Amino acid sequence: MRSPALLASPIAAALLLGGCISLAPRPPQALLTLSATSAPAPGQELDSASAKTITVLVPATPAAIATNRVAVATGATSLAYVKGGFWSEAPARQFARLLADTLTARTGRVVLSNAQSFADPGARLTGELRSFTIDATRGEAVVTYDATLMRENAKSFDKRRFEARAPLGGTVTPASAAASLNRAANDVAVQVADWVGR
Repeated sequence: MRSPALLASPIAAALLLGGCISLAPRPPQALLTLSATSAPAPGQELDSASAKTITVLVPATPAAIATNRVAVATGATSLAYVKGGFWSEAPARQFARLLADTLTARTGRVVLSNAQSFADPGARLTGELRSFTIDATRGEAVVTYDATLMRENAKSFDKRRFEARAPLGGTVTPASAAASLNRAANDVAVQVADWVGR
Protein backbone atom coordinates (compact mmCIF):
# COMPACT_ATOMS: atom_id res chain seq x y z
CA MET A 1 0.00 0.00 0.00
CA ARG A 2 1.11 3.54 -0.72
CA SER A 3 1.76 5.79 2.21
CA PRO A 4 -0.54 8.81 2.82
CA ALA A 5 2.40 11.12 2.01
CA LEU A 6 2.81 9.60 -1.46
CA LEU A 7 -0.92 9.87 -2.17
CA ALA A 8 -1.02 13.50 -1.05
CA SER A 9 1.79 14.57 -3.40
CA PRO A 10 -0.18 14.35 -6.69
CA ILE A 11 -3.20 16.00 -5.07
CA ALA A 12 -1.10 18.88 -3.78
CA ALA A 13 0.55 19.31 -7.19
CA ALA A 14 -2.83 19.39 -8.91
CA LEU A 15 -4.10 22.03 -6.48
CA LEU A 16 -1.00 24.19 -7.08
CA LEU A 17 -1.37 23.91 -10.85
CA GLY A 18 -5.06 24.80 -10.60
CA GLY A 19 -4.10 28.36 -9.74
CA CYS A 20 -1.89 28.64 -12.85
CA ILE A 21 -3.86 26.89 -15.56
CA SER A 22 -7.29 27.81 -16.86
CA LEU A 23 -9.07 25.92 -19.63
CA ALA A 24 -11.59 28.76 -20.12
CA PRO A 25 -10.68 31.67 -22.45
CA ARG A 26 -9.79 34.95 -20.80
CA PRO A 27 -12.78 37.33 -20.95
CA PRO A 28 -12.30 40.53 -22.97
CA GLN A 29 -11.79 43.79 -21.11
CA ALA A 30 -14.92 45.25 -22.72
CA LEU A 31 -17.67 44.16 -25.10
CA LEU A 32 -18.68 46.37 -28.03
CA THR A 33 -22.23 47.43 -28.86
CA LEU A 34 -24.17 49.52 -31.35
CA SER A 35 -26.44 52.37 -30.28
CA ALA A 36 -29.10 54.12 -32.35
CA THR A 37 -28.73 57.88 -32.77
CA SER A 38 -32.46 58.01 -33.65
CA ALA A 39 -34.48 56.11 -31.09
CA PRO A 40 -37.97 56.25 -29.56
CA ALA A 41 -38.27 58.55 -26.56
CA PRO A 42 -38.79 56.85 -23.19
CA GLY A 43 -42.50 56.53 -22.53
CA GLN A 44 -43.44 57.00 -26.18
CA GLU A 45 -46.57 54.98 -26.95
CA LEU A 46 -47.58 53.72 -30.39
CA ASP A 47 -50.80 51.97 -31.36
CA SER A 48 -50.96 49.58 -34.30
CA ALA A 49 -54.64 50.50 -34.71
CA SER A 50 -53.66 53.99 -35.84
CA ALA A 51 -50.06 53.56 -37.06
CA LYS A 52 -48.59 51.40 -39.80
CA THR A 53 -46.65 48.33 -38.72
CA ILE A 54 -43.45 46.72 -39.90
CA THR A 55 -41.59 43.57 -38.95
CA VAL A 56 -37.79 43.80 -38.97
CA LEU A 57 -36.07 40.43 -39.33
CA VAL A 58 -32.45 39.75 -38.43
CA PRO A 59 -30.51 39.93 -41.70
CA ALA A 60 -28.52 37.04 -43.08
CA THR A 61 -24.74 37.47 -43.01
CA PRO A 62 -21.68 35.89 -44.59
CA ALA A 63 -19.75 33.60 -42.26
CA ALA A 64 -16.93 36.15 -41.98
CA ILE A 65 -19.14 38.54 -40.01
CA ALA A 66 -21.50 36.02 -38.43
CA THR A 67 -19.29 36.17 -35.35
CA ASN A 68 -18.74 38.36 -32.33
CA ARG A 69 -15.28 39.41 -33.58
CA VAL A 70 -14.64 42.71 -35.39
CA ALA A 71 -13.75 41.98 -39.01
CA VAL A 72 -11.06 43.92 -40.90
CA ALA A 73 -10.62 43.69 -44.67
CA THR A 74 -6.86 43.81 -45.19
CA GLY A 75 -7.10 43.43 -48.99
CA ALA A 76 -9.52 42.57 -51.75
CA THR A 77 -9.50 38.88 -50.80
CA SER A 78 -8.14 38.79 -47.26
CA LEU A 79 -9.70 39.28 -43.85
CA ALA A 80 -8.44 39.57 -40.28
CA TYR A 81 -9.97 40.39 -36.91
CA VAL A 82 -9.25 43.22 -34.48
CA LYS A 83 -7.17 41.94 -31.59
CA GLY A 84 -9.18 42.15 -28.38
CA GLY A 85 -12.31 43.40 -30.14
CA PHE A 86 -15.49 41.43 -29.37
CA TRP A 87 -19.12 42.40 -29.97
CA SER A 88 -21.54 41.73 -27.13
CA GLU A 89 -23.53 39.71 -29.68
CA ALA A 90 -23.42 39.09 -33.43
CA PRO A 91 -23.55 42.34 -35.48
CA ALA A 92 -26.64 41.23 -37.44
CA ARG A 93 -28.79 41.09 -34.30
CA GLN A 94 -27.53 44.45 -33.07
CA PHE A 95 -28.07 45.98 -36.51
CA ALA A 96 -31.68 44.69 -36.62
CA ARG A 97 -32.42 46.38 -33.27
CA LEU A 98 -30.77 49.60 -34.44
CA LEU A 99 -32.94 49.47 -37.58
CA ALA A 100 -36.07 48.94 -35.47
CA ASP A 101 -35.31 51.93 -33.24
CA THR A 102 -34.53 54.16 -36.22
CA LEU A 103 -37.67 53.12 -38.08
CA THR A 104 -39.84 53.85 -35.06
CA ALA A 105 -38.23 57.24 -34.43
CA ARG A 106 -38.21 58.43 -38.05
CA THR A 107 -41.39 56.91 -39.47
CA GLY A 108 -43.70 56.46 -36.49
CA ARG A 109 -44.30 52.86 -37.46
CA VAL A 110 -44.93 50.17 -34.88
CA VAL A 111 -42.14 47.60 -35.13
CA LEU A 112 -43.41 44.09 -34.48
CA SER A 113 -41.67 40.88 -33.54
CA ASN A 114 -41.85 37.99 -35.98
CA ALA A 115 -44.50 36.28 -33.79
CA GLN A 116 -46.62 39.44 -33.56
CA SER A 117 -46.58 39.89 -37.32
CA PHE A 118 -48.84 36.83 -37.81
CA ALA A 119 -51.69 38.74 -36.19
CA ASP A 120 -50.88 42.01 -37.99
CA PRO A 121 -49.58 41.47 -41.54
CA GLY A 122 -47.93 44.84 -42.07
CA ALA A 123 -44.73 45.47 -43.99
CA ARG A 124 -41.78 43.07 -43.65
CA LEU A 125 -38.15 44.12 -43.86
CA THR A 126 -35.39 41.59 -44.24
CA GLY A 127 -32.20 41.26 -46.24
CA GLU A 128 -28.51 40.52 -46.00
CA LEU A 129 -25.83 42.42 -44.12
CA ARG A 130 -23.16 42.03 -46.78
CA SER A 131 -20.42 44.03 -45.10
CA PHE A 132 -19.85 45.10 -41.52
CA THR A 133 -16.11 45.55 -41.58
CA ILE A 134 -13.20 47.91 -41.29
CA ASP A 135 -11.47 48.64 -44.61
CA ALA A 136 -7.86 48.80 -43.46
CA THR A 137 -6.54 50.08 -46.80
CA ARG A 138 -8.85 53.12 -46.76
CA GLY A 139 -9.07 53.56 -42.99
CA GLU A 140 -12.85 53.49 -42.76
CA ALA A 141 -15.79 51.41 -41.63
CA VAL A 142 -18.05 49.93 -44.31
CA VAL A 143 -21.64 48.80 -43.73
CA THR A 144 -23.51 47.34 -46.72
CA TYR A 145 -27.10 46.14 -46.36
CA ASP A 146 -29.13 44.55 -49.15
CA ALA A 147 -32.69 45.25 -48.03
CA THR A 148 -35.81 43.39 -49.12
CA LEU A 149 -39.12 45.06 -48.31
CA MET A 150 -42.61 43.67 -48.73
CA ARG A 151 -44.97 46.59 -48.30
CA GLU A 152 -48.45 46.34 -46.82
CA ASN A 153 -50.83 44.21 -48.91
CA ALA A 154 -48.21 43.87 -51.66
CA LYS A 155 -47.57 40.67 -53.59
CA SER A 156 -44.06 41.64 -54.70
CA PHE A 157 -40.84 42.73 -53.04
CA ASP A 158 -38.81 45.93 -53.29
CA LYS A 159 -35.05 45.44 -53.14
CA ARG A 160 -32.34 48.03 -52.64
CA ARG A 161 -28.70 48.13 -51.57
CA PHE A 162 -27.66 50.62 -48.91
CA GLU A 163 -24.08 51.46 -48.01
CA ALA A 164 -22.34 53.90 -45.71
CA ARG A 165 -18.72 54.57 -44.87
CA ALA A 166 -17.30 56.32 -41.82
CA PRO A 167 -13.66 57.33 -41.27
CA LEU A 168 -11.74 55.43 -38.65
CA GLY A 169 -9.78 58.46 -37.49
CA GLY A 170 -6.54 56.71 -36.52
CA THR A 171 -5.23 53.23 -35.91
CA VAL A 172 -7.51 50.20 -35.76
CA THR A 173 -8.45 49.53 -32.13
CA PRO A 174 -11.58 47.90 -30.72
CA ALA A 175 -12.93 51.29 -29.61
CA SER A 176 -12.20 53.14 -32.87
CA ALA A 177 -13.58 50.27 -34.98
CA ALA A 178 -16.81 50.08 -32.96
CA ALA A 179 -17.32 53.87 -33.06
CA SER A 180 -16.86 54.13 -36.83
CA LEU A 181 -19.02 51.04 -37.51
CA ASN A 182 -21.71 52.52 -35.26
CA ARG A 183 -21.72 55.75 -37.30
CA ALA A 184 -21.91 53.86 -40.59
CA ALA A 185 -24.66 51.55 -39.29
CA ASN A 186 -26.74 54.54 -38.18
CA ASP A 187 -26.25 56.18 -41.58
CA VAL A 188 -27.56 53.04 -43.30
CA ALA A 189 -30.49 52.80 -40.87
CA VAL A 190 -31.53 56.39 -41.65
CA GLN A 191 -31.37 55.66 -45.39
CA VAL A 192 -33.53 52.56 -44.92
CA ALA A 193 -36.07 54.41 -42.77
CA ASP A 194 -36.41 57.17 -45.37
CA TRP A 195 -36.89 54.52 -48.08
CA VAL A 196 -39.54 52.67 -46.10
CA GLY A 197 -41.29 55.96 -45.28
CA ARG A 198 -44.51 56.37 -43.40
